[in-house]
Amino acid sequence: MSIKLTWFGHATWMLSTTRHRILIDPFFEQNPSCSTDPADVEADFIVVSHGHFDHVADCAAIANRLNIPVLANFEIATWLEKEHAVKHCIGMNVGGKTEQEFGSLKLTPALHSSQLPDGSYGGVAAGLLFRVDNLDFYFACDTALFSDMKLIGEIGLEVAILPIGDVYTMGIEDSVTATQWLKPRIVFPTHYNTWPPIAQDANEWADFVRGRTGAKPVVLQPGETYEI
Repeated sequence: MSIKLTWFGHATWMLSTTRHRILIDPFFEQNPSCSTDPADVEADFIVVSHGHFDHVADCAAIANRLNIPVLANFEIATWLEKEHAVKHCIGMNVGGKTEQEFGSLKLTPALHSSQLPDGSYGGVAAGLLFRVDNLDFYFACDTALFSDMKLIGEIGLEVAILPIGDVYTMGIEDSVTATQWLKPRIVFPTHYNTWPPIAQDANEWADFVRGRTGAKPVVLQPGETYEI
């Protein structure tokens, strides 16, 4: 079994197994922290957490080029179909779970807004809970701290990926509290250092995680991969 996590900067990730590549919140071309050309990205599925441009900007182009499914909330799935001719969209909502070739995906609550780039309604924001090869991976995505993270942690997480940028999401302190509640084996920071308002010291965050939780913090640079 080999599972890899690649961070492309900001909130764009790839969850890769030996058979499938799941691209999460694709934001490449306008992402100042990313040097990857979206035309070079290969994936088997795309998953979108909410409608903001920094999470959907390259979704339609990649989905149409590769002819792959996009999993998102119902409103985003409908928008991609109608406005961008994406052929294979799977619409969901918070609390719902879908079984796919890679395993399962459940949409969890997230405390955040979700307007699409053209100003239309993007449904509610969500976190992403994957079960892949009998391991559970939680992408909190853009969210504030909320107490139901304690319930998510009860399933026994292998990995949690948490925003630390502050201003638009929870910051370092709340991310450490979230780690305490979620109790993952490994935790990664995300959604930081893309622009000055969300600049953070990820090494300081890692020190807090080591000192206050039982999780292993892993800090990646954009483009780096970690193998589970």
